[in-house]
Amino acid sequence: MATYEFPFNERIRTLLRLEDLFSKVLLNINSEHASHHHNAIVSFFQILDIIDRTDLKGDLLQELDRQKAVMANLVGNPNIAAEILQPILDKIIGTSARLRTISTKIGQPLRENEWLMSIKQRSFIPGGLCEFDLPAYHYWLDSPAADRKQDLEKWLAHVTPIYDALAIILNIVRGSGKAVPNIALNGAYQQMLGGAKPAQMLQIELDDHLTCYPEISANKYAINIRFISMSRTEKPHPCDEDVAFTLKLGNL
Repeated sequence: MATYEFPFNERIRTLLRLEDLFSKVLLNINSEHASHHHNAIVSFFQILDIIDRTDLKGDLLQELDRQKAVMANLVGNPNIAAEILQPILDKIIGTSARLRTISTKIGQPLRENEWLMSIKQRSFIPGGLCEFDLPAYHYWLDSPAADRKQDLEKWLAHVTPIYDALAIILNIVRGSGKAVPNIALNGAYQQMLGGAKPAQMLQIELDDHLTCYPEISANKYAINIRFISMSRTEKPHPCDEDVAFTLKLGNL
């Protein structure tokens, strides 16, 4: 099944972007090739930029505290499996505690690393990390893979609490909804929204054999989906056939 997600607000949008970047960093760190470690460090710099633009630590702590209170109230409820609830609650408490131990701005020790910041400064220039621009960086890329991996993991550890916190929150959002089968007539679907607890993200699942993808426009009031047909490199065009899909709305 192909899955497409769409955030309804800037906070969830930021968390999804960070999750995507973290997944790229972690994937590339586990390789031994210098090019993959280069890709890891470029994605890592993008993580730092997003963290710099928002009070992410405060937002995450506030949401973790709210979820901790909600789940603490469920402890002892006979309708809730304790063996499932307690590990989630313990993870929230532990992640929140680790975030609170960071007294400086998230990633501040990295910003004080002049060598690392000299690479970051040029990483956003097209072709700006060539060997003749930053020979010290290419000396690092030529070092043993185990040493590079150790450095990357050390730098990543400064922002790992952010990743742990956003993973908890996104897992709660994704697990809060129920997948509902739907049909987009002639490739189009619309649904009005309401309720006391507004949705914060939607998920669409499609069978892998379908040669289309959804273009989504949504807010807390309505969802509009238009399926677009595409076969490899041809120009996309609106799908005029009925499309079966499942829709899940998640909230916190």
